Amino acid sequence: MTVIFTVLGVARPKGSTRAFMRPGMKHPIVTSDNKSVKGWEESVRAALQQHAAGVFFRGPVTVRIDFHLPRPKTLPKRVKYHCKKPDLDKLARGSLDAMTGTLWTDDAQVVDLHVVKHYAGTQPQACVFVEGEP
Repeated sequence: MTVIFTVLGVARPKGSTRAFMRPGMKHPIVTSDNKSVKGWEESVRAALQQHAAGVFFRGPVTVRIDFHLPRPKTLPKRVKYHCKKPDLDKLARGSLDAMTGTLWTDDAQVVDLHVVKHYAGTQPQACVFVEGEP
């Protein structure tokens, strides 16, 4: 079964995590570079639950993610691909982590990953198209 869904909004990258120990503590404190990724992950889960409720992959998965990022008004229409930050791998990581526990047990199940980031075309709103299949 193939799962296809769209998440409206601007994708947020999964920032780097940092851990540090305070004197006298038993466990490290873990912080993230990007606090807005939590909201993005919630948006991905909500869209996934709306379009693929009850679907759960237990084996290897192929995933295609197409990021449509906001186009600056001064950018010529001939420029298609978004070659600036955020990095493609961090965008993908933020979205894949959001699907963990909802679409699959662990994102380590993803064995084939195709990811593209480009500017939103005629659409006024940025979005992400995701397709997954076993």
